[in-house]
Amino acid sequence: MGASLVTCRHPVRSRYGHRPGSAPRVAPDPAVGGAVTLNLVLMLSLAAVGGLLAHAVRLPPMVGFLGAGFVLAGTGVDRTPALDAVADLGVVLLLFAIGLKLDVRVLGRREVLGVSVVHAVLTGVLALTLLAGAGAVGVGLLADAEPADLVLVALALSFSSTVVAVKVLEEHNATRALHGRTTIGILVVQDLVAVVLMSAVGGEAPHWWAPALLLLVPASWPARRLLDRLDHGELLTLVGVGLAVVPGYALFDAAGLGGDVGALAVGLLLSPSGRAEELAKSVFSVKELLLVAFFLSVGLNGAPDASGIVLALALVALVPVKTALYGVLLRASGFRVRTATRSALSLASFSEFALIVVAAGVAAGGLAPDWLVVVSTAVAVSFVVTTVASAAVDRVSTVVTRRVPDPARLHPEEQPVDLRHADALVLGMGRLGRAATRRLVDEYGLRVTGVDSDSARAGDLFAEGLHVVEGDATDPLFWARVTDEGTVRLVLLAMPFHGSNLAALEQLQRSGFGGSVTAVTRYDEEISQLVERAAVVGLYDAAGAELADRAVRTAGPGLS
Repeated sequence: MGASLVTCRHPVRSRYGHRPGSAPRVAPDPAVGGAVTLNLVLMLSLAAVGGLLAHAVRLPPMVGFLGAGFVLAGTGVDRTPALDAVADLGVVLLLFAIGLKLDVRVLGRREVLGVSVVHAVLTGVLALTLLAGAGAVGVGLLADAEPADLVLVALALSFSSTVVAVKVLEEHNATRALHGRTTIGILVVQDLVAVVLMSAVGGEAPHWWAPALLLLVPASWPARRLLDRLDHGELLTLVGVGLAVVPGYALFDAAGLGGDVGALAVGLLLSPSGRAEELAKSVFSVKELLLVAFFLSVGLNGAPDASGIVLALALVALVPVKTALYGVLLRASGFRVRTATRSALSLASFSEFALIVVAAGVAAGGLAPDWLVVVSTAVAVSFVVTTVASAAVDRVSTVVTRRVPDPARLHPEEQPVDLRHADALVLGMGRLGRAATRRLVDEYGLRVTGVDSDSARAGDLFAEGLHVVEGDATDPLFWARVTDEGTVRLVLLAMPFHGSNLAALEQLQRSGFGGSVTAVTRYDEEISQLVERAAVVGLYDAAGAELADRAVRTAGPGLS
């Protein structure tokens, strides 16, 4: 979508509003190259400092990255093509990872498609009313703006940030929970609308050969077979990134459909692979590092003048209204108030796509260049507001829940969870959780209920005869749905992330559970955080004991 990874047909090359000049190509100057490298090192170093400062005051690191961008812009440091390329690649990998974990059936649900459409219309009307009212009294850029330009800006502000929302969900390990899946589905719908809007603003339709991209559907079968045959190493990551960038980003961008959407589409096509989840995890750390450049790039758009600041802050005033609308619409779809609040908070910020759409409007001559700076400032401030609010999501959702009742008719995945006939609870039904559940059932005769946030996995295991329910054990929302009679005597924490096990343990303590809790750890430093509240089993210690037992059984009774 007009980014700088590949040559692009759009007049705006970067998603952040940077437009390179049209000077003829000349031989590279080593001195210039060294200056660019030094500039990039300076930017990343200051971003690290900003992230550390944000962490020190208990704010998300991305707030520090944005602040570093503003500081650099204020000191006159110019963005570099290298920074934009790194930022673009980070967003591409983010969308690719989303596609690998997304169930496309989610997109047609009422709480996704219906909420997306109604929210876009309502938010667009509110934004247009605000802009038109400010224009009527002669505020800055709005005094001479055409109605069509105001409509474009209003539509751009109706989108929510994919980067911020997914970051928030990942920090809470909630991408597979109900509110996480719904949030991602809404974001995907908005991204598709943004592609259509970009084509309309640019005045160009997709190329005539764009339907040929449907050939990627049958081509995805050998690609999935290839992934299944690769080793568990860096080659898997490299091939995955290559598929995201080449058939995903490059082909879709060349066809005029938006490279970002292409990365998402390729991720969706590869999601049936048995290695999809592993691939998503393998690109996680790479994507996290590259996204630092994205937040820096947003801040590097700089700050507007006094009238522009007033306008930007007025636009940011839409954020709480936009958030409340999401909450109301999701509650109307049958979500509990706590679930709706969490999803609404993750969707609160303005989108990076607002920058793309406004930049296209500037390039087409419809919008004044100062609009890009104003919208960039509004987007950056909304990022800060959203990340700070999301850090306090438990407190916010608790306050809202006390004042707003749950809907009378609940969504199917919000129905009560019955644990009245369970002796044991296994939280996390990955390979470890499945093995533990079968051992507790087969050798100890216990009635076991498994809990997993992946609805597809929960359904598959239920079909195999295990009693598994869909739910996020780290989330107070799940425990609010639980009904029991004190029959559960033991709980096994078998989720893959240590932070998730800690969060689930905290929820168990809040619920007053007095039985036995056992947790699995991978690293020695994690033991101290669990040992006072749960029995601890080292993953590799347990694996070693099981390996020895099986070796003796295999050798036969003659072994002494």
